[in-house]
Amino acid sequence: MSTCHDAPMPGPSLCSEEEVTRLVHAFYARARRDELLGPIFERHVDDWPVHLANLVDFWSAMLRGTRRFSGAPVQRHNALPELGVSAFERWLALFTQTTSELDNPRMRQLADESARRLAVTLFERYEEALRVRRDGPRAHDGMCGSTPAG
Repeated sequence: MSTCHDAPMPGPSLCSEEEVTRLVHAFYARARRDELLGPIFERHVDDWPVHLANLVDFWSAMLRGTRRFSGAPVQRHNALPELGVSAFERWLALFTQTTSELDNPRMRQLADESARRLAVTLFERYEEALRVRRDGPRAHDGMCGSTPAG
């Protein structure tokens, strides 16, 4: 178990931009070949070079602390009708399979921790969006921590 003193922090000393690019490209090559995730990506990604560049920016922000990423991953995932827990679990399994091949153990640790948090957050938000579509906004009445949309 790691302590807060040895847990990797995002920053330029954690990994290089080239390492981030290799991770993203290796992972998405694997995901595109996957029988569950591949068809989902192929239906929803029109321009792979642009998509990969955006994902490099995202993971560079997560791992190196850069601020190039701009996007709305929660909203983009919420708009996909065919996601379910199995897709999120498979995404995470393939991601950790890819990071296990990294030569940089501190990058691997932070990438895996970030991916787990991301998968949980995206899935929880996805499930909530499904409930709202199914039950309407009144389903949020009385929920702890919920706020009305502005």
